[in-house]
Amino acid sequence: MPDSKLYDLLGVPRSASEHDIKKAYRKLAKEFHPDKNNKSEDKFKDISYAYDVLSNPNKKNVYDKYGMKGLQEGVSDGPDIADDFISQIFGDNLFNFGSMHRRRAKGQDFIHPLDVTLEDLYNGKVTKLTLNKEIVCRTCLGLGAKPGTLQPCASCNGFGAKISYLEVGPGMMQQIQRPCLDCKGEGRVCNEVHRCKTCEGRRITMESKVVEVNIDMGMRHGQKIVFRGEGNEKPGIEPGDIIVQLNAKPHEIFTVSGNDLVMSIDLTLTQALCGFAIPVKQLDGRQLIIRSKPGEVIVPGTVKAVKGEGMPVHRDPFAKGDLIIKFQIIFPESYFAPKDEQYSNIEKILKRDVQEIFDLKAADVEEVGLHEYIPSESNGYSSREVYEDDHDEGGGGGGVQCAAH
Repeated sequence: MPDSKLYDLLGVPRSASEHDIKKAYRKLAKEFHPDKNNKSEDKFKDISYAYDVLSNPNKKNVYDKYGMKGLQEGVSDGPDIADDFISQIFGDNLFNFGSMHRRRAKGQDFIHPLDVTLEDLYNGKVTKLTLNKEIVCRTCLGLGAKPGTLQPCASCNGFGAKISYLEVGPGMMQQIQRPCLDCKGEGRVCNEVHRCKTCEGRRITMESKVVEVNIDMGMRHGQKIVFRGEGNEKPGIEPGDIIVQLNAKPHEIFTVSGNDLVMSIDLTLTQALCGFAIPVKQLDGRQLIIRSKPGEVIVPGTVKAVKGEGMPVHRDPFAKGDLIIKFQIIFPESYFAPKDEQYSNIEKILKRDVQEIFDLKAADVEEVGLHEYIPSESNGYSSREVYEDDHDEGGGGGGVQCAAH
C-alpha cells in the first residue's frame, strides 16, 4: 500500500497539486508555529518536513514510488543508466518517430518576469497571469493529418534529416547533417487534402493559459516560482516549465539587506540634541513611532535597529529580520538666530570645552576672516609651480644643470 503519511500531515490527497500543497502548508504553519504555541514545536517540524519533501519534485517522486524508506536510503529519481548510455551513443533525437530511445526529451522552459513591490514580498500576494502557449493540436492529437495518411518522406527515408559530406582537406571529409526540406524535419509527409484543418498540418495550436502565482511572504528579488510541465507543448516531447521570476521594484523608503530592512532618517539639530518621535509607515500599513531616549544625543552617521521589524523569513513568516535606521543630521543655515544674545544663550547651554584665550593687542596676533573656498578662483601657487617659475626665468633649458670643472 502506498505511503501517504506526509500527505496526511498536510491534510491533502496524493493527487494534490503543487498549489494545494503550498496552500495547506501555509495554513498549518500559521496554526502550529512555536511562536504561537510552545507545545506545537514537534508538530511544526513534522509539517515543515512534509512540505520540504512534497514541494520538491525529485523528493516527491521518490516518496511516491518508495515511501519513507526510499528517502531514508537516499534512492535517486534520476534518469535510467541505460537511457543515459543510449543517449551518449545515439543522441536524444536519433529518430523523430518510433525512437529506440525510451526517455522523452523535454521542451524549452518559458521564463516570465513579474514586477512586484516590496509590499508584495513583505505581505505575500496571489496574482494571476495570462500567458499564450503552444499546445498539441487536440483535433489531430499532434499528427498534423488524418490517422493513417502519413507516409515516410521519400527524400530522407523518414529520418527527418539529410547527411552530406564536405571535403576539408586531402583525404579528410566532414559529415554535415541538415533538416530535410521536403518534410521540414518531420520525417513524414501527407497529401494536402488530408492535412488537419485546425492546425493546418503544424501539429500545434495556440492557447491562452491563466496561472495563479502565489508570492510567499519573505520572497526575494530574482526568486523563481516554477510551474512544472506548464510550458509549450510539442508532439512526442515532455512540456517545459513556466518559470515566473520576481522583479522587485525599488522602494522610496526601504532597501533590503539579507533579512533586514534599511532606511535613512534626517534629523534637525534640535531633534538630534533634544530628542524626537518620528512616525514611519511599515510595509504592512502599520505606523511605527521611532523615538529616541531622553537625553540621548544622535551624532551624524549613527545607526540604530528596531528588532523584528525587518523582512519575513521565507517559509518561516513569523521570523523576521530587523529594521536598520541610519541617521543624518541637518544643521541650520548660517546666521539662523536673528539676535546675538541668542547665540550666547546656546553657548551657555552647550558650554565650551576649550577656552578661547588670546590678546588682540599683542604684536604677534592678527585677526583674519573666513571665506568660501573656490579652487578655480584661487590666486595661490603650488610649491612645484613656484619652483619651476624660478628656474625658467632667463630662458633656461628647464631644470638644474651641473657646472663642469
